[in-house]
Amino acid sequence: MLCDICHKNIATIHLTEIVGDKIIELHLCSKCAKLKTEEIKNQLTLSEFLAGLVKEGKPEGKKERRILKCPKCNLTFSEFRKKGKLGCSQCYKTFYEKLIPLLRKIHGSTEYVGKFPHFLSEEEILERKIEELRKKLTKAIKLEAYEEAAHIRDEIKELEKKRNV
Repeated sequence: MLCDICHKNIATIHLTEIVGDKIIELHLCSKCAKLKTEEIKNQLTLSEFLAGLVKEGKPEGKKERRILKCPKCNLTFSEFRKKGKLGCSQCYKTFYEKLIPLLRKIHGSTEYVGKFPHFLSEEEILERKIEELRKKLTKAIKLEAYEEAAHIRDEIKELEKKRNV
């Protein structure tokens, strides 16, 4: 198989990208793979993405311009916005007011309760596991991973037997 980019060399690297509902496969030679790696490095990093989500709030009332700075590591909030990383554990306390809306935006909540909260009954946990497996089953079918889908289907059947007992 020839490289999808240069159409000259034999493809030795095979990439699969899932964009939305579409699966894109790339077959590359080593030279074109190196170029693709450089292209990926130049794309948006996670820290830049997080920094873009954080918007500094406008001061209420008077136009008071107080620079928020961590007393332990001297990181300012604007530096956090640029880097996307906090400097130390004290930063969480210092920037608490500004981090809460960001965490809510990213995770939908500001409280971690684990994958299955401890206050759920066994029946509710079983229902959540079945629902999670059904989502995995749908995804496996869309990706045409039929063997994996069959294993997931069997797991669902086993859990449903436990539910009906």
